[in-house]
Amino acid sequence: MKHYFVLFFLFFGFICNAQKQDVQKCIETFFEGFHQRDSVKIKTVCADKMILQSISENSVKGNKLSNESAVAFYKAITSIPLNMKFQEKILSYNIQVDGVMAHVWAPYEFYINDKLSHSGVNTFTLFKEKDNWKIIYLIDTRRK
Repeated sequence: MKHYFVLFFLFFGFICNAQKQDVQKCIETFFEGFHQRDSVKIKTVCADKMILQSISENSVKGNKLSNESAVAFYKAITSIPLNMKFQEKILSYNIQVDGVMAHVWAPYEFYINDKLSHSGVNTFTLFKEKDNWKIIYLIDTRRK
């Protein structure tokens, strides 16, 4: 009986880890598309009605919450000049999964032409649609 109990928890651990890996792969695909300026690739991991928000932290002007439509976001990605080098480095992933919902907390640093522009945290909420994870909500903080 003891062996079945141990096997059950090992199997359960493998399933949980596999789900977290699938969620992380979804986020990695998002950033691959972002860095390639490929809105089609990004759309493969985003829900049609994805919500995008950003919090800019500024001690002089005060904090600001901005909303962006998915359409405007995709257009902005494809309009980034080709001579501009940019990279968003994800520093770590904290992934939580509950059935068909997942949440990802991902601190980042954003570089333009190899210089640190800003840093903050991305948080993603995902929904498992059939067998695929889709980003339904993305909010980030931005600090200079």
